Order: sequence, then C-alpha cells, then structure tokens
Amino acid sequence: MRHPARLGVALTIALATAGCSTAADGGSKEGAKPAAQAASVTSCGRQAAFAQPPKRTVALDQTSTETLLELGLQDRMAGTANLKTKIPAHYAAAYAKVPVIAPKIATGEQLRAATPDFVVAGSADLYTEDRAGTREELAALKLPTFVSAVDCPQQNPAGKTPFELLFSDYENLGKVFGVEERAGKLAAAQRAAVAEAGESAAKIPRGADRPTVVYLYSVFNGMPYVAGKTGLPSEMSRIVGAKNAFDDVDEDWPEVSWEEVAERDPDFIVIGDLSERGRPGDSAAEKRATMTAHPVISELAAVRDKKILEVPGIELDPSVRSVHALGLLAKGMKDLGYVR
Repeated sequence: MRHPARLGVALTIALATAGCSTAADGGSKEGAKPAAQAASVTSCGRQAAFAQPPKRTVALDQTSTETLLELGLQDRMAGTANLKTKIPAHYAAAYAKVPVIAPKIATGEQLRAATPDFVVAGSADLYTEDRAGTREELAALKLPTFVSAVDCPQQNPAGKTPFELLFSDYENLGKVFGVEERAGKLAAAQRAAVAEAGESAAKIPRGADRPTVVYLYSVFNGMPYVAGKTGLPSEMSRIVGAKNAFDDVDEDWPEVSWEEVAERDPDFIVIGDLSERGRPGDSAAEKRATMTAHPVISELAAVRDKKILEVPGIELDPSVRSVHALGLLAKGMKDLGYVR
C-alpha cells in the first residue's frame, strides 16, 4: 500500500539546497536567456514564475521526459520517473544523463531527494498527496509545477484542439527554459505534420459516409479498453477524415464490452501496440488473436478483411510522439483504400 507523501521540513531543506547545485546548465544552446531574465507561464490555472531558467527539473512521467529531451534540456534535469516503454533510440544518449528517481510513479520522498527547482508532468493526477504531493503543497514550498495543457482543456482558450494545446506546452516550456527558438521550431514542424496528415481528409466522403474506427488500446481481464470522446484519437480521426466509433462516450479510455464493439461495427480498427509494457494482452499480436478467436468480433468485416492498423500504443496519448501515430493513421487509411 502506498502511504501519503510527507512533504514537510525535509522538502523545504531540499529545495533550499537546489539553488546551490553545481549541475551543469546544459541543453540547447539556442537563445538561452540571461540568468537574470525572469519568465512566467500559466499552467492548468496555476502561475509558475522563475527568476532564471530552471537547472534541476524533475519530469514525473515519460511524456514530459521526452518533451524535455526533444528540447535539448537533459543537462537541466535532476530526475525522471514512470517509464512505461523503451526510450526511443534517438533520445537514448540524452536520457542516459538523467537520473531515474523512480521506475514507476514517484513519491514525495523520491521527489525531494532529487532537490528540484521545477517539476513537470503530463497529467494532473501525478500531483496528489500519495504521489509527488499536490500542486498547492509544492507551491507553498516555492516549487513551481507544470501540467500539460492537454490535461486541463477547460482552463484553456475555447476551441483549442488537443494538438494545439500540446504545441502550447512546447512554447511555454521554451519560454521557461529560454529555448524559445528550439521550441518554436518543434511546434512548427509538428503543426506541419498535422496539416500533412489532414490533406487526405478532403479526399474522404463526409457525413454518414465517413469511415468509422475503433481504437483498441488494451485488453484487461478479457475486456477491451477503447478510445472515447475525450482522448486524442478522436481528434486524430477528425483530422484524417474518419469518425471514432465511441465518440459518444465522455472518457479518454473507457472499458467496454466486445458486444458493444460489435454493435458499432467499425470500418477499420486501430490497435495500440503496448508490447514493451509487458502486461497480458498488451501486444498487438495478442489483441489480434483475441479478436480472431472471439465468436462475435471475428465475424466483423474489419476483422475478416484484415482492416486493422497497428500503431505504438504510447503514441495514442498526447506526447511529442503523437504526430508519428497520426501519420501512420493517415497512411494506413490510404493503404486501406479510404482516400479517393
């Protein structure tokens, strides 16, 4: 059982020593701010202010870690946690420089031992009393925190798509660390990738004739977990001209029944391959086998005709990798003959 983290005097002492750290202020050399130049951003309704760019950042999850590595900030990181899958080869050398403070979800004790001056997370649920500590607790200790804008859309300008919120993360982090140029280039490149993936949408029938898709993320205790309305795959579907068959379920990854999947009778299925996570039913091969063995699902046209695409499962959640999955989806739809 995990016990509530005690974020008291020990963390205060740890934070006080962080400013005296001799860690190298490395990372990208592009447009680094002078040490005296302040920066301030608003993250999920809470302001984070900095007198100088952080030097000892802790990323509480793999998503945040890979974003910081993409921005060339490994030398300004004091820790990472909650690795769900292998780090891509092009990040391997940079990742090797970052201490792993927890293989899974970090506790308050593990966070304070890293003596951070900034904490970054992809989701707000990593900031709880029994995890890293609440954002309010950490703010009281003068430790600024950041949460991806994608995880709190209600606190962002109306009409912003999940991808635009993701790109705003890059730009805000670029401002905090003084690497605006690099962050701007990353956002621009990914906006171009989204636009390219969307070019096929104009060649696909609209309305009721749009192809429908079910995203099979995982199978746990025999039950399928699929993409609902609020997950990134619904936005991916819109971009490429498809329709998420479970767009009426107001959750990211709801558990449904195989019978519900059969009732939706999707035109094609996207499997999230989570082989590296290693749980039963995680691999794409296991999911295919489950569907072909199921007496009802095996009779769906999408399964019989092998209208199934595979993408890395981790890329179906918002991250610096998500545009790659979007590109695979757009290409797969062309290969399946939906783009005229």
